[in-house]
Amino acid sequence: MSTKLKNKINSKQARVAVIGLGYVGLPLAVAFAEKGFNVLGIDTNAQRVGRIRDLKSYDTDVSGARIARIIRRKLFNVSTDFNLLSRADIAIICVPTPLKRKYTPDISFIVSAVTSVTKHLHKDMLVILESTTYPGTTEELIKPELEKSGLKAGKDFYVAFSPERIDPGNKNFAVTEIPKVVGGLTRTCAQLTSLLYSKIIAQVHQVSSPRSAEMTKLLENSFRIVNIGWINEIAQMCHALNIDVWEVIDAAKTKPFGFMPFYPGLGVGGHCIPEDPLYLYWKAKHYDFSCKFIKLAADTNHNMPDYAVTRLKAMLGKSFKKAKVLVLGVTYKKDVKDLRKSPALKLIELLKKEARVDYYDPLIPYLKLGELDLKGIDLTPAKIKGYDVVVVAVDHTAVNYDLIYKNARKIFDTRNIYKGKMDKKVVKL
Repeated sequence: MSTKLKNKINSKQARVAVIGLGYVGLPLAVAFAEKGFNVLGIDTNAQRVGRIRDLKSYDTDVSGARIARIIRRKLFNVSTDFNLLSRADIAIICVPTPLKRKYTPDISFIVSAVTSVTKHLHKDMLVILESTTYPGTTEELIKPELEKSGLKAGKDFYVAFSPERIDPGNKNFAVTEIPKVVGGLTRTCAQLTSLLYSKIIAQVHQVSSPRSAEMTKLLENSFRIVNIGWINEIAQMCHALNIDVWEVIDAAKTKPFGFMPFYPGLGVGGHCIPEDPLYLYWKAKHYDFSCKFIKLAADTNHNMPDYAVTRLKAMLGKSFKKAKVLVLGVTYKKDVKDLRKSPALKLIELLKKEARVDYYDPLIPYLKLGELDLKGIDLTPAKIKGYDVVVVAVDHTAVNYDLIYKNARKIFDTRNIYKGKMDKKVVKL
């Protein structure tokens, strides 16, 4: 192991640069700074950088007070200037990895970040990728790009992949409480990376290669998309058979082994689950392997808003085209202020083609996204009574569901909020 970098990490003299200050990078940067490391946060978004400099946060998992404390202690600096990377001992890349098209990865953000690191790469520097990507990215793309500097990976500098595992809004598992998987290009790369993360995370698990670490993250997310797709299919099947799917799930989960409960809904949202498994689907095709489960699950989840519209049409009959619909919740996840890939947004877009639609979300007062330009309503008894149906799309904690039940004409409950209520007013997904 590089004695110089090892000593710097152990003494917390290593300067850590985090590239990308989104829902992954910002909590990670703050965690290192809170442990006494000098951290540089770099982001191309000047607005984000400005907010942090103003001691404000845009992430529900990181408070403005935490940012203020580490900035005042001069442990955290933020910038849009990639030239500052020349001062860093460690560069951790936490940039987005979206899709270009439905089944094609877009790794342009990774390429851009790595190109910037290459310009400022120096001897004994450690470069870690956390962005979720297809197996082989670190060895096939990042290593060759960094070696354009003239330095040799594993000898002059160090490279590893360590997948982010952040669950936004999860108060039980902050970034420092989730075990870290590390796959180094060489044994030394893995050791240095593990040593670094051990300073903020109790459990670090090494795997044999970056490729194995990349595959680990995709297995985790594919496990979720496949099981969510399966339970969404089961929900449709149960409706056809006149069975309460929620009752069946509750019964099945009494088994202490061999079953893990997943719950139906309008689909999947956020950045990870809708997109990451499709990186694996795309990569596998290059090896003439078809990931049937991933594609089927992705398609099933994608079509859940369409299925919800079909169910609403059945509820309202001929009056659907004149119906007034209230959608409760537009974020992709309960109690998280994030609209990325939210299936509730697709539901609203579909409904607007045929009905009159409003929404209420305690976290999103205004909705201006694409063709959607709406203002959330005030949730009052009089307003609720004016809708033909209220759709519970997201089960936010800060919603008065009793108020809705007392005043709504009909409720389409996609989240089992009204568990046990089997009457003409409530229809379950």
